[in-house]
Amino acid sequence: MLSSHIHFNGQCEEAFKFYEEVLGGKIDYMARYEGSPAADQVPAEWRGKILHAHLNLDGGTLMGADVPPGRYSKPQGFNLTISLKEINEGKDIFEKLAASGNVVMPFAPTFWSPGFGMCVDRFGIPWMVNCERPQ
Repeated sequence: MLSSHIHFNGQCEEAFKFYEEVLGGKIDYMARYEGSPAADQVPAEWRGKILHAHLNLDGGTLMGADVPPGRYSKPQGFNLTISLKEINEGKDIFEKLAASGNVVMPFAPTFWSPGFGMCVDRFGIPWMVNCERPQ
């Protein structure tokens, strides 16, 4: 099984609570630097940040963390992709992910899909939302 792990610059907890709501998943683990063996590897003001988060998405997994200061790089060269059967669900998820973010390709029919769109969410994470063509 393939899972994704995304890095944040201090917004991991906020992002994962947002993804839990938008994607309908369940956060089943969230650990902070504080109280972990990694606590001394980050500044004191960073110890309340997330060392590891795990979101269960009905058979899929999304993981993430706030990387230590100075080690964050803007995401590039990939998109997290959501594949859905229902076009209305796809459009709703796309609109929520794109809100306060950046639409790269508006959600619309394409030659391969009745609904597809690309955006970068407000946390800087690139997404593709793809709906399956009915049989």
